Amino acid sequence: MSANVIVTVRPDARPDIGRSGVGVVKVSLWDVGTPERQRATVDAISKVWDSRDWPYAGLLSYTVHTGEDGRSLLHYTQWRDEEAFHEFLRSHRDDRDAEIDAAVPGIQRLGLRSYELYRSGALNEDDSRIPGCVVIVDVEFDGPDAARQRTWVDGVFDALRSDPKLHPGGISGHFHISVDGTRVLNYAEWESADAHREALAAPGTGVGSTSPQWAKVQSFPGVTGGGVNRYTPALSFRAGV
Repeated sequence: MSANVIVTVRPDARPDIGRSGVGVVKVSLWDVGTPERQRATVDAISKVWDSRDWPYAGLLSYTVHTGEDGRSLLHYTQWRDEEAFHEFLRSHRDDRDAEIDAAVPGIQRLGLRSYELYRSGALNEDDSRIPGCVVIVDVEFDGPDAARQRTWVDGVFDALRSDPKLHPGGISGHFHISVDGTRVLNYAEWESADAHREALAAPGTGVGSTSPQWAKVQSFPGVTGGGVNRYTPALSFRAGV
């Protein structure tokens, strides 16, 4: 392993979401087809990134999550700014991707979106639990509107604060707003996938109780779609010290 790269493996393979200096977050999804190929791709990513020096100072961290579906990989990268991302594309990306593709041919790269972190919050004070599950909640709006993104997120925080029966398995939520103004992504940390399933199965809609605050979130005007998917932290890389 290069002395300039630090890699962590699960269960603590998570980005430092609140770290300073992050100007933009890139989130992308790969479809690799099967659980066997999912494991092989994680192994290939680990080998490629372990064996090289850190590619560029503008890249602050790179984290990989395995999808519960047995075929997807979620990539979460933190960048100093947009220019740092494009410099990495110009100078360093192709050789790494080529080696990964050689190890696991046929990876489908399903798109990349740009976000900024807007608000984060812990569901319980002084919660030191290590999340076993990351739930990605994706919310799509009918057009770009930065103020609307923030208003929706603020409404979720109001609902969380007023909810008397939140499931104890929830740890934290990190709400990102897309740079193009059309989406919100919540990187939600949970004790386990089972805890999240239990919360969804409880009375109410989604993980919250039946309350006016949650009803306002769920009926928010302009929301046209989205999804909820569970992942397990797999690998996280950052520059060595």
